[in-house]
Amino acid sequence: MRCRLLTVLAVLVVLGFCSSVSRAAVKPHALVSENMVLQQGPKAPIWGTADNGEEVKVSFQNKNYNTTAKNNQWRIDLENLEPGGPFKLTIAGPTNTVALENVLVGEVWVCSGQSNMEWSVLNSANPGKTLASASNPKIRLFTVPKKMADTPQTTVDAAWKECEADNLYNFSAVGYFFGRDLNKALGVPVGLINTSWGGTVAEAWTSKPALEAKPELKYLASAYEENVRKYPSLLNRYLMQLDDFRAAVVKAQDSGKEVAAAVPPLPQHPDKSPNLKPSSLYHGMITPLIPYAIKGAIWYQGESNAGRAYEYRTLFPVMIEDWRKSWGQGDFPFLFVQLAPFSAGDSNGVVWPELREAQLLTTKTLKNTAMAVITDVGDEKDIHPKQKEPVGGRLALAAQALGYGKKVVYSGPVYTA
Repeated sequence: MRCRLLTVLAVLVVLGFCSSVSRAAVKPHALVSENMVLQQGPKAPIWGTADNGEEVKVSFQNKNYNTTAKNNQWRIDLENLEPGGPFKLTIAGPTNTVALENVLVGEVWVCSGQSNMEWSVLNSANPGKTLASASNPKIRLFTVPKKMADTPQTTVDAAWKECEADNLYNFSAVGYFFGRDLNKALGVPVGLINTSWGGTVAEAWTSKPALEAKPELKYLASAYEENVRKYPSLLNRYLMQLDDFRAAVVKAQDSGKEVAAAVPPLPQHPDKSPNLKPSSLYHGMITPLIPYAIKGAIWYQGESNAGRAYEYRTLFPVMIEDWRKSWGQGDFPFLFVQLAPFSAGDSNGVVWPELREAQLLTTKTLKNTAMAVITDVGDEKDIHPKQKEPVGGRLALAAQALGYGKKVVYSGPVYTA
């Protein structure tokens, strides 16, 4: 009997040991990492993963918090954060402690859109001058990797970095100049989250329910399925065009002439293009950021929607409201750039002005929005004007006015009928 009891006790000890070994470590979300900037104010959520039922303890700015993981997730809302730093934040679970150094508290802004937001410091005007004076430990940078997704994602493979030349050269130029000027004006740390993808349409950044809720946009919610249905016929047409091109090449070679025809473009499968898959960037590059507390967003996009400029009057406000609803922080400031002059791709000067009008109308239909006009720093021959410093600067003026109540001039005169 004694031997059996000892055996049972031994088994229980081994099982208990195995249970403790297999217990998952508490892990914070990628946004919750060293070098991050937390949004000052009443509530700044931090979150991550842990085993169900595990207690998670957080210590920051002389305050202690705790919660219990549910469904392998935990979240704690840090309260009444004061700007400054660097600080240390600790996250402790039953089996491990994560100590995050060099944490700041200040203002956090999302920088999003297509190529003119993605456009790097290195490829903008005067990169040498910009990078030589770039080092600023009070500005932090976070770049979201490009990712399409069918469903809302919760993780992102990236990390916060300090603002210095090696980290800045490939970062959004508009985002950097915006953050630099905001840091100077407010005197507090600034965190910039760059989530942008060149050549993309606004519906790719908008959730499917938001598109479905508007009758005139409902077709976009089902556009992916329609694009998949059409793809085989597009591919067949491409193959026929390719055969014609090859025949033209042979004929030209036989006659000693140059080939007049161009190589036909291979049609993209909808799974490979965010422009053929609405909501795919919202799922892959926006939802992983939520519920990280932000002050607002800056946006530079519209070129890819110019062919449907009238529709943008509805689509753009829907996207803005969609983001605000998803974050659950009320009507946070949403500041955007009016398209610069560009005649080469402007369909005889018709659709881009119409898109600019749609952008202007958004400021009249949605509160807490503002538009930076950059007609004077655009380039009629370049869809990517290199002067990004005044763009970021004008967005920063709008942020000071709308986001922080400062008495600054942030807009030129606006025509009223």
